[in-house]
Amino acid sequence: MLPAVTLFWVLWLPILVRASVTVYSQIPLGDSTATAAGANYTGAAAYDPTVLQPPPVPSGLPTQFSIQLQGSTSAVSGLSIQQRGSFLGYSIEFSVIDQVLGINSSFLQVPFLNLMANIRERAGEVHIRVGGNTQETATLVENLPGGVMMAKETGDTGDVTQTPALLYTAEVLNLLGNISALVDVKWFLGIPFNDTNNLRLGIAEVGEAVLSGPGYLLGFQVGNEPDLYAAHGNRPSTYSPYDYFGEFGVVVEAIAKDTSIPVRDNLVAPSVSGTWSPEMVWNTGFISSYSSSLGYLAVEHYPSDNCYAEYGTGTPVDPQTAFPSYLNHNAGIDIIAPYLNSTAIAQQVGKPFMMLETNTASCGGFPGISDSFGATLWALDYGLQMASSNFSGAMLHVGGQDVYYNPFTPPPTNQSSYHQWTIGAIYYSTLVVAEAFGSSGTAQIIDLNVSSGNIYTPGYAIYDNGGPARLVLMNYVTDPSGASDITATFSIGGGDTGQANGTPAQVQVKYLQAPSVSEKYNITWAGQTFGANFESDGRLQGTLSINTVSCDQSTNTCSVTVPAPGAALVFLTSAAFSASNPSSTETFPTTALTKTDNTATINPSVLATSNGMSGSTWQLGSTSQESRGLKMRDSVSARVAMVVVSVVSMILW
Repeated sequence: MLPAVTLFWVLWLPILVRASVTVYSQIPLGDSTATAAGANYTGAAAYDPTVLQPPPVPSGLPTQFSIQLQGSTSAVSGLSIQQRGSFLGYSIEFSVIDQVLGINSSFLQVPFLNLMANIRERAGEVHIRVGGNTQETATLVENLPGGVMMAKETGDTGDVTQTPALLYTAEVLNLLGNISALVDVKWFLGIPFNDTNNLRLGIAEVGEAVLSGPGYLLGFQVGNEPDLYAAHGNRPSTYSPYDYFGEFGVVVEAIAKDTSIPVRDNLVAPSVSGTWSPEMVWNTGFISSYSSSLGYLAVEHYPSDNCYAEYGTGTPVDPQTAFPSYLNHNAGIDIIAPYLNSTAIAQQVGKPFMMLETNTASCGGFPGISDSFGATLWALDYGLQMASSNFSGAMLHVGGQDVYYNPFTPPPTNQSSYHQWTIGAIYYSTLVVAEAFGSSGTAQIIDLNVSSGNIYTPGYAIYDNGGPARLVLMNYVTDPSGASDITATFSIGGGDTGQANGTPAQVQVKYLQAPSVSEKYNITWAGQTFGANFESDGRLQGTLSINTVSCDQSTNTCSVTVPAPGAALVFLTSAAFSASNPSSTETFPTTALTKTDNTATINPSVLATSNGMSGSTWQLGSTSQESRGLKMRDSVSARVAMVVVSVVSMILW
């Protein structure tokens, strides 16, 4: 008779080896490729090592300029509407929430909670939209095999983008509710709109029941980029704004008849992406007809696309050539110019106007741009420009492993036992915006058009509590010599303002810095960082660095230097500083116990299904491609195999 240990290996070794070979040989991502040259890299986009060349120093760059600030809010012409620190939020693709948020309502991703706590402590709350292309095909079901809360269903949805059909259970809404209870997240959700003859209102019924009472629900999007429906094969080629108007009315009528949806004034529309202008929808009588049902007016916009690389459609874009277009103040101004009329209309009708989904480029972004410090500065400037133009919020999109622009990315499942999260360059932008507006909910912002409108050195003033509270000064230029560092000298009151001198004796300054706009990971906010690939648990690391700058009250001036490249957040009062800076940030435990007879301590992310992996091929993929989606049955069996391997390995160890 074989010894017990030998018998174990005879029975289990072939299974374990087969599982390991199947899983690890087919995943095009591993430590062996982490340092590959960008041109030869074949792994997941989220970890692409491509580094671009920063643009040269522009000729004639002014490095010194003055700023005159009014001493009271009432004296400032052109201030924005009141803004919240949660202005920059996140749009998370529905199909990856079990990777990013947690696998069920009791098993939450700790790094995600920590990342949201960072924003909550600065802004008071966090705004997140769950949706995207995958919301359109999502169907609420009572349960799924293996007890999972969601799965991608096999089959062709007929969408050019190969979007998978999603099945999910009410556990998804319970998960969102539990996250909100911990870190004050408020949610936008999406009602499926792919078949208005057979509406599926389950997400609104359960969402209202779970999230509305505690105040965690913001609204329901009706239609994700309807102006692209015809191009994607989801509607006839003749589909027009008037068709959308009629179908929206079908949803309004159905909600009115549904007693399980008590809140009926929180719909979000039209969420057009630029193929239709918002005015094309407004001209149908949309706002006046549905005013009582609308909670928010919204659009979605990406300044460019990488769809040729993703799907073979459109025009190829060379990231190196495109990089400079993201590195100046005009980038944000040009994006929102088509929407200024609509923000004015929104103010007239008393509706918030949202940028519900955006990022550096659609179809996953660009290597070397979307994951660079240049994108950090771009998103900061773009976000503040939207706020100064009376948007009420904007959501930076989060996809799967195969996109370049994620603010944060969990590790692939096969690496989650030894790798942490990767925090993207663009996440830092949301921290700075949260602190720039603070937690009062009454901050107002204005683009100062500093340095005679020089596009490489923009600046904004934020007013609150009746007076100037903060400044944001930026420098898009890369120059390690220091010759392109800029010095802004500001005065509060005095001069020609007709007001008394108001410049304080000193100000506090926080710096957003990196060696170059091309830098991916050596990025710091007030001296702290999230590190490089696979290095973060969602908490800032390092020693906090806050500069105190002495001002000259005899001349009513104060000078602040901004490195090239970088940004400075200047706190003009102690009250403004206190309102934006947490004394402490809540963090969360990082281990959990299995509910088996052999209880082993396992990192929560070990049990998560993979981002965009297919149960049949185990390939990393984009969240919007059905061909790379999870097969429901195979995803469950593959995950169980991984858990068995992990637990057995721990027991043997």
